Amino acid sequence: MTIQTTRRRFVIGAMAGGSTLLATSAGTAETVSDGVTVRRFAQTTPFPVNAYIVEGPEGVVLIDGLLTVSASQELGKAIAATGKPLRAALLTHPHPDHYAGLANAVGNSGAPILSVAGVNDVVRRDDSAKDAQIGAMFGPEWPVTRVFPSDTVREGDSLDFGPGLRFSVMDIGPAESHHDSIFVLEGRQPRAFAGDLAYGLMHAYSADTHNQDWQKAIDRVVAELPEDMILMIGHGTPITTGFLGWQAIYLDKFEAAIRAADWSDPELATANVMESMKTFLPRDDLAFLAELSVRPNARILGLIQE
Repeated sequence: MTIQTTRRRFVIGAMAGGSTLLATSAGTAETVSDGVTVRRFAQTTPFPVNAYIVEGPEGVVLIDGLLTVSASQELGKAIAATGKPLRAALLTHPHPDHYAGLANAVGNSGAPILSVAGVNDVVRRDDSAKDAQIGAMFGPEWPVTRVFPSDTVREGDSLDFGPGLRFSVMDIGPAESHHDSIFVLEGRQPRAFAGDLAYGLMHAYSADTHNQDWQKAIDRVVAELPEDMILMIGHGTPITTGFLGWQAIYLDKFEAAIRAADWSDPELATANVMESMKTFLPRDDLAFLAELSVRPNARILGLIQE
């Protein structure tokens, strides 16, 4: 089964049985300091992915922008419903389920879209390929108008968007994606918006094949962020830095399963890898992303040539 076929079958399955791409969940607003709330806004169909609305006394900051037209339009409505100006949108990494919906979410607010330089470079480099690949699958739900960062920020920068909306920047580099970053909301109860550095008890995408760098990124975050820091992640509910140890184990198990497979039959090998991973994590959430990642990692490990 090719990667393209796997993706297409998943999308068709997600849309079947009455499901629509309109499915979202506005989540619950959590107060993290005086006058500052964080809301997890989840796109639930065709697969779960989060954006975050951070609302301060005088403005709002958005982190990531979802994937589909319908979900990102609902996200834009949720921002407008705060009655406060959007001060900025922050992009954690260059995967389309996090940047494709930014134009709809930001709308005509004029708010800057900020990322570290590496994220900006990859988004711009890869967007035409993502457009051809994903646009064909999602049709009218793939945003035709996509916007990219309007400015870049650097490691250690302090971003002040008004009372209660000060963020610090961690430039992670290659990890789950070709370039990752974290934005830490400062304050009485800080929150780290960590993109896809970890998946909340869901199977993980690693087809960008930077798993060794991902392990190093996990080590860095565990070393630099407090043990009780809450990480707001791109897929699933918030975690603490302690959970990152589980993510590292998942990556180790994934590589071990790939190495253990008999690659004389790539189809069977892929199925066996996924059987092993579902034994380790017995649930189907985002399993299709893990399946898409098997062969790219097998190639990097020198086990197949395709």
